[in-house]
Amino acid sequence: MTKFKVVHEREGCIACGACAAISPDFWEMDEEGLSTLKGAKKVDNHFELEITEEQKATNQEAAEVCPVQIIHVREE
Repeated sequence: MTKFKVVHEREGCIACGACAAISPDFWEMDEEGLSTLKGAKKVDNHFELEITEEQKATNQEAAEVCPVQIIHVREE
């Protein structure tokens, strides 16, 4: 089965909330107003979360609506 990973470069977040509006099951805004990828692990200077193929579409939509393009969905 193909695995996918969401990579979130949180430092570049401008707090627009588009990701959380599109995909609230995976994204939320924290108390500082910045986007947070629920359940993600910090790796170096970004956050990562492994997802299934079924979860890919909603996270890809979040990546596409991000105005600063800090969300990436990659095939592993």
